[in-house]
Amino acid sequence: MANIKSAKKRVLTSAKRADRNQAIKSAVKTEIKKVRSAIDAGNKEDAAKALICATSAIDKAESKGVFKKNTASRKVSRLAKAVAKM
Repeated sequence: MANIKSAKKRVLTSAKRADRNQAIKSAVKTEIKKVRSAIDAGNKEDAAKALICATSAIDKAESKGVFKKNTASRKVSRLAKAVAKM
Protein backbone atom coordinates (compact mmCIF):
# COMPACT_ATOMS: atom_id res chain seq x y z
CA MET A 1 0.00 0.00 0.00
CA ALA A 2 1.16 3.49 -0.76
CA ASN A 3 2.32 5.97 1.88
CA ILE A 4 1.16 9.20 0.29
CA LYS A 5 -2.46 10.16 0.91
CA SER A 6 -3.28 10.91 -2.73
CA ALA A 7 -1.71 7.61 -3.82
CA LYS A 8 -3.83 5.74 -1.26
CA LYS A 9 -6.94 7.41 -2.67
CA ARG A 10 -5.95 6.49 -6.23
CA VAL A 11 -5.58 2.83 -5.19
CA LEU A 12 -9.06 2.84 -3.68
CA THR A 13 -10.73 4.65 -6.57
CA SER A 14 -9.05 2.53 -9.22
CA ALA A 15 -10.16 -0.64 -7.40
CA LYS A 16 -13.72 0.70 -7.23
CA ARG A 17 -13.64 1.57 -10.94
CA ALA A 18 -12.23 -1.86 -11.84
CA ASP A 19 -15.05 -3.57 -9.93
CA ARG A 20 -17.66 -1.43 -11.69
CA ASN A 21 -16.13 -2.09 -15.12
CA GLN A 22 -16.02 -5.82 -14.43
CA ALA A 23 -19.70 -5.84 -13.46
CA ILE A 24 -20.65 -3.98 -16.64
CA LYS A 25 -18.57 -6.34 -18.81
CA SER A 26 -20.18 -9.33 -17.14
CA ALA A 27 -23.67 -7.96 -17.79
CA VAL A 28 -22.81 -7.40 -21.45
CA LYS A 29 -21.47 -10.95 -21.79
CA THR A 30 -24.69 -12.30 -20.27
CA GLU A 31 -26.81 -10.38 -22.78
CA ILE A 32 -24.64 -11.63 -25.66
CA LYS A 33 -25.03 -15.21 -24.41
CA LYS A 34 -28.82 -14.79 -24.43
CA VAL A 35 -28.71 -13.75 -28.09
CA ARG A 36 -26.38 -16.63 -29.00
CA SER A 37 -28.55 -19.20 -27.21
CA ALA A 38 -31.68 -17.91 -28.98
CA ILE A 39 -29.85 -18.18 -32.31
CA ASP A 40 -28.74 -21.74 -31.52
CA ALA A 41 -32.30 -22.65 -30.54
CA GLY A 42 -33.53 -21.22 -33.84
CA ASN A 43 -36.01 -18.86 -32.19
CA LYS A 44 -35.92 -15.71 -34.32
CA GLU A 45 -38.36 -13.67 -32.18
CA ASP A 46 -36.43 -14.27 -28.97
CA ALA A 47 -33.16 -13.57 -30.76
CA ALA A 48 -34.48 -10.24 -32.03
CA LYS A 49 -35.70 -9.23 -28.56
CA ALA A 50 -32.42 -10.32 -26.97
CA LEU A 51 -30.51 -8.40 -29.65
CA ILE A 52 -32.24 -5.17 -28.66
CA CYS A 53 -31.34 -5.72 -24.99
CA ALA A 54 -27.76 -6.66 -25.85
CA THR A 55 -27.35 -3.63 -28.11
CA SER A 56 -28.61 -1.39 -25.33
CA ALA A 57 -26.20 -2.95 -22.81
CA ILE A 58 -23.25 -2.62 -25.18
CA ASP A 59 -24.07 1.02 -25.96
CA LYS A 60 -24.40 1.77 -22.27
CA ALA A 61 -21.02 0.16 -21.60
CA GLU A 62 -19.52 2.25 -24.39
CA SER A 63 -20.92 5.46 -22.90
CA LYS A 64 -19.42 4.54 -19.52
CA GLY A 65 -16.01 4.06 -21.13
CA VAL A 66 -15.84 0.30 -20.58
CA PHE A 67 -15.68 -0.45 -24.31
CA LYS A 68 -14.13 1.70 -27.01
CA LYS A 69 -16.40 2.95 -29.78
CA ASN A 70 -15.16 0.56 -32.47
CA THR A 71 -15.25 -2.44 -30.13
CA ALA A 72 -18.87 -1.75 -29.24
CA SER A 73 -19.78 -1.24 -32.90
CA ARG A 74 -18.07 -4.50 -33.85
CA LYS A 75 -19.91 -6.47 -31.17
CA VAL A 76 -23.30 -5.03 -32.18
CA SER A 77 -22.59 -5.59 -35.86
CA ARG A 78 -21.63 -9.24 -35.40
CA LEU A 79 -24.69 -9.96 -33.30
CA ALA A 80 -27.04 -8.22 -35.74
CA LYS A 81 -25.47 -10.08 -38.65
CA ALA A 82 -25.93 -13.42 -36.87
CA VAL A 83 -29.59 -12.69 -36.12
CA ALA A 84 -30.26 -11.51 -39.68
CA LYS A 85 -28.63 -14.66 -41.05
CA MET A 86 -31.17 -16.91 -39.27
